[in-house]
Amino acid sequence: MTDIISTTEALAAACSRFASHPFVTVDTEFMRETTYWPKLCIIQIASSDEAVIIDAEAPGLDLAPFFALMADERVMKVFHAARQDIEIVWHLGGILPHPIFDTQVAAMVCGFGESISYDQLVGRITGHSIDKSSRFTDWSHRPLTEHQIAYALADVTHLRDVYLALSGKLESQGRSEWVAEEMSVLTSVDTYQVEPENAWKRLKMRIKKPLQLAVLMELAAWREREAQARDVPRGRILKDDAIHEIAEQHPTTPEALGRLRTIPKGFERSRTGEDILAAVRRAMAIPKEQLPRVPKVKPLSDGNGAAVDLLKVLLKMTSEEHGVAARVIATIDELEAIAGDDEADVAPLAGWRRDLFGDNALKLKRGEIALRLEGRRVSIVAGGTPEGGM
Repeated sequence: MTDIISTTEALAAACSRFASHPFVTVDTEFMRETTYWPKLCIIQIASSDEAVIIDAEAPGLDLAPFFALMADERVMKVFHAARQDIEIVWHLGGILPHPIFDTQVAAMVCGFGESISYDQLVGRITGHSIDKSSRFTDWSHRPLTEHQIAYALADVTHLRDVYLALSGKLESQGRSEWVAEEMSVLTSVDTYQVEPENAWKRLKMRIKKPLQLAVLMELAAWREREAQARDVPRGRILKDDAIHEIAEQHPTTPEALGRLRTIPKGFERSRTGEDILAAVRRAMAIPKEQLPRVPKVKPLSDGNGAAVDLLKVLLKMTSEEHGVAARVIATIDELEAIAGDDEADVAPLAGWRRDLFGDNALKLKRGEIALRLEGRRVSIVAGGTPEGGM
């Protein structure tokens, strides 16, 4: 049975060994069903010759050596689907791992499709199969079973081979900088900072009036602060449907709040009910001229709908021709922006995406190139000469 690191001394020694390697693979297991912040349970790390499990819940364990390793610029930190792992490091340690390599992003750039899972990626690259039966295990329960340990270690030991294969392929294709460019988003503080004032943006926009939006914004910010302070899921404080109904009806008395269908009986007389009414009153006190504007979906102007459809064909062709997942190159929203504005501030019109797709998208808009269908093959035509295809 694998030894599990549970003391600061053992962790410091292991991290010192890991720091001598050019890269380490990292994964975390956590619980979040009953909390706002993820509850870190274990950390898995592997180098080329060692793999360990860190019991993050061990009494007295100081994770400082682990955070120092994550910040060590000499060591590449390799994750798969890194965002949640990095969020945990940021929340607990106040640092962002750097440099990093996300094999999920790399796989999309290398032609493995848009939605390949980690176990599928391991299977295609290494030929090994991963037992995923412990995926939904309770990682906070102690002691860990041998089966849990084997599962956890597999997530970082196979990741070594996946990383080496993908980084080698990127190098041979001249696409290493493409992935490095993507990592800047994952290592940006803005990606992980949770500002209560922006919490309303997470909600579906079903309201139509400025006053309703003001109430929605106040309630969403209050709920976010409460959830963070109590460390409970947002829905435990107030459901999304209740926020929308309160925004639409903006009750100012306990009686009016209690009449809403989304509010449990008696809720209006609680401290939470008082807080909700206070948030509504704050919104209603905003002068009319200072109320927020309701975001409007910008309609496509005449002809732009067809232009977007044509750009979708070009995107599909580019994706298949170059073996890069379409959603890494451009999103539908970005295509709509390009259709409406040649100078839109969107990713496909910058960096490697512009070279791969953006320049052709603009040429297609201006009529400088065209798409031609020959049987099942779509090709770019410029001056009557095919330039590529699918």
